[in-house]
Amino acid sequence: MSSHNLKKIEAIIRPFKLDDVKDALLEEGIQGLTITEVRGYGRQKGHSEIYRGSEYRIEFVPKIKIEIVVPEAQQEIVINAIIRSARTGQIGDGKIFISAIEDVIRIRTQESGKNAL
Repeated sequence: MSSHNLKKIEAIIRPFKLDDVKDALLEEGIQGLTITEVRGYGRQKGHSEIYRGSEYRIEFVPKIKIEIVVPEAQQEIVINAIIRSARTGQIGDGKIFISAIEDVIRIRTQESGKNAL
C-alpha cells in the first residue's frame, strides 16, 4: 500500500472558533473532519479565574482538536482556511500540526488511499 501523498492536519483551536473553521473548510470543499474536545496549555500555561470570590488556577485550557486527512495538493488550502477562520491574534489561538499518512482504508468498501477519503 502506498501513501498516495496524503497529509493529516491536526489543528488545536479555541472552542468558540469551531463553527467558523468548519464553515471555512466547507467553503473550500473539505468535507470530512473529526473533532475532539481536549485540554492543554502552551505558552499561556493556563490562567486564573475568580469564582464566588476565590481565585483559582485553571491549569489546562479547554480546546478543540480538529483532524483532517487530505491529498497533499489540498494541504495549503486547509491550512489557510484554518488560520483565516481560527485566528484572533491573541495568545492561545492554537497550533497546526502536519504529518504524512501512510495509508487510509475505508472499512465498508476496503478502498484505500485517496479513494477512501
